[in-house]
Amino acid sequence: MTTPLFREDAYLRTCEAQVTDVTDRGGIILDRSVFYATGGGQPGDTGHLELDDGSRIEIAATVYGDDKTSIVHVPTEGQTLPAPGASLTAHIDWARRYRLMRVHTGLHLLSVALPYSVTGGQISEAEGRLDFDMGEETIEKDALLQRLNELVAGDHEVTTEWITYKELDANPGLVKTMSVKPPRGAGKVRLVRIGENVDLQPCGGTHVTRTSEIGRLELGKTEKKGKQNRRFRIRLVD
Repeated sequence: MTTPLFREDAYLRTCEAQVTDVTDRGGIILDRSVFYATGGGQPGDTGHLELDDGSRIEIAATVYGDDKTSIVHVPTEGQTLPAPGASLTAHIDWARRYRLMRVHTGLHLLSVALPYSVTGGQISEAEGRLDFDMGEETIEKDALLQRLNELVAGDHEVTTEWITYKELDANPGLVKTMSVKPPRGAGKVRLVRIGENVDLQPCGGTHVTRTSEIGRLELGKTEKKGKQNRRFRIRLVD
């Protein structure tokens, strides 16, 4: 099991850790990590591991292990792997992570501006997209963009909290995403709250602490995906 430090503090960039295992495919498992593992439409972190002798292992991807409790750091090819028990310092590519955080929080605001069931989504460094089950509804893009940037400029605080499975099951309206199950673990579910009453939904991803950190957004291409689904993209302007 890997302790996911990013879940409590998304702004941690480094941490000291110990190698607990190396998989048959060369994946490195640590006892604790700041590396976010791929999930919920958000890609895993990249970065490097710094060994005690100063050598580096470049990490190309981060995923969950088969047991869903360990985090596997996937190195680029041709590197010497550490032995179990080795101590090291983990460093994420912070510039990349921070852009992913901004896009992810922006997508939560998009789900506020478009209050329809979400059928899919994806996050990248430059843009993100959500698919909505909205039938033949038409949307005025200029009004949507204005609403989005108003939410961003509102400088709303972004916080996390936990509820039990029972509490979530009693409040099914919290779940907006039809294609991704809420992140569950150890008998509880993590919620991301924006402002006092802007948004509240289950999410295991990393987010900025205030909506103003997202920066100005622009809309990308809007597509019709089947009879019911409409795809909307947001992009970071900078």
